[in-house]
Amino acid sequence: MSMFCYQCQETAKGTGCILSGVCGKTPEVANMQDLLLFVVRGIAVYNEALRKEGRSSAQADKFIFDALFVTITNANFDKRAIIEKIKKGLELKKDLGSQVTIESVPDECTWYGDESEFEEKAQTVGVLRTPNEDIRSLKELVHYGIKGMAAYVEHAYNLGYENPEIFAFMQHALAELTREDITVDELITLTLTTGNYGVQAMAQLDTANTNHYGNPEISEVNIGVRNNPGILVSGHDLKDIEELLQQTEGTGIDIYTHSEMLPAHYYPRLKQYKHLVGNYGNAWWKQKEEFESFNGPILFTTNCIVPPRPNATYKDRIYTTGATGLEGAIHIPERKNGKPKDFSIIIEHARRCQPPVAIENGTIVGGFAHAQVIALADKVVEAVKSGAIRKFFVMAGCDGRMKSRSYYTEFAEKLPADTVILTAGCAKYRYNKLPLGDINGIPRVLDAGQCNDSYSLAIIAMKLQEVFGLKDINDLPIVYNIAWYEQKAVIVLLALLALGVKKIHLGPTLPAFLSPNVKQVLIDNFGIGGISTADEDIARFLA
Repeated sequence: MSMFCYQCQETAKGTGCILSGVCGKTPEVANMQDLLLFVVRGIAVYNEALRKEGRSSAQADKFIFDALFVTITNANFDKRAIIEKIKKGLELKKDLGSQVTIESVPDECTWYGDESEFEEKAQTVGVLRTPNEDIRSLKELVHYGIKGMAAYVEHAYNLGYENPEIFAFMQHALAELTREDITVDELITLTLTTGNYGVQAMAQLDTANTNHYGNPEISEVNIGVRNNPGILVSGHDLKDIEELLQQTEGTGIDIYTHSEMLPAHYYPRLKQYKHLVGNYGNAWWKQKEEFESFNGPILFTTNCIVPPRPNATYKDRIYTTGATGLEGAIHIPERKNGKPKDFSIIIEHARRCQPPVAIENGTIVGGFAHAQVIALADKVVEAVKSGAIRKFFVMAGCDGRMKSRSYYTEFAEKLPADTVILTAGCAKYRYNKLPLGDINGIPRVLDAGQCNDSYSLAIIAMKLQEVFGLKDINDLPIVYNIAWYEQKAVIVLLALLALGVKKIHLGPTLPAFLSPNVKQVLIDNFGIGGISTADEDIARFLA
């Protein structure tokens, strides 16, 4: 076994990638990511001890959420960059360790090997370090929730928002994961607490985005092209695309969004840039085909990278920044001294490129975040009371390559005309271009934005609960049929459970990291379920 990873939905054979990652990462990259997580846990132990003494390290706070983001699915495939991160982590850990004394010191704190020992050590610190299947399952459930939380924390941090309580919990959870004596009951409690802090992290990011960019507005987004050179921006980080828009204004270069960056078009502050001209393509996994015809450079701001084929014509047009990395790609460095990132190299590249080739034409509509939907609350309530809207279906989450995901397109197509889909994340690309119409002027697909904006769907549900005067959020006419793929979907799930939502259906498969016993706990206590066929599920959900 050259590696072991089962953190994403597409993991090999539904059990775990052991030769190479389905995502494209090599065993060497996977093992270095395991070692980076090992170092991060040691830093968390020391920084938690320092925090108890009132002198925690802000440098450690940032290193931890940055490093966690590096290990999220489809973010970083650059072994050298990860090794450099490990080295910096070991230096930081040594510095923190010299400042504090703790009674019980796990291996994560005591190991300080040099690069020649990295490969050997990495073989001992991955997922399979925990022999008990149920303990391992719960530890990884918390781990993946914390990884997803780190993504939300980093986006908020980039906009000047941070919460020491969230940092403290993340580090406490990571420190708890180093314990060999931790029990199943303790881990179940820790899992639920992770969901509670997930809600806080999502709320913080929502505040950061809306305070900085304004509340998303209902917007019609062009999916065609113009006759100018372009830069295609993928990922989730709005600060990156804002700074790129500022630096390309007046240059004659158009900016296009791809996949999860689509919702940038919904924010008033970003919409003011006339050269933010449209969205190019679909979900992340189609990039191997769509990037060929774009012709211009592509900027990855966060996870969503698919390593290109060896003969891909766009390989030399890929740029990475933030937590992302790809061997051979040019990496745009972090901000320094409060100054914006310098995107001049990708701008100069764009000037030399031909305009993109259209792969579709027309428009799509989005921008139905909580402020917009709540503004329509009276109209929505009336439609429910009159019977015009029978049920809402939350179909948020992630898209992916598996053919079984065609289920979500079929499900949306077959839903009765008196139902509405609430969506966020790239799962929407399975149905956001279908002609599903509207109900009394309310579109049948309400797109709240990125997976980062899933909090909007929770706010909408809680507002409807209040408007209808219901004691239990589960009494709403809402069904949760969510597609998951990676760790941000895990923290969204845990956050929904923390808010009291039950009977959530996950697909196209349940997570491989859930042991049979842990899976049964989720079924018994929260009604977590899978999916079957579109026809069977629609009949069941509408019964």
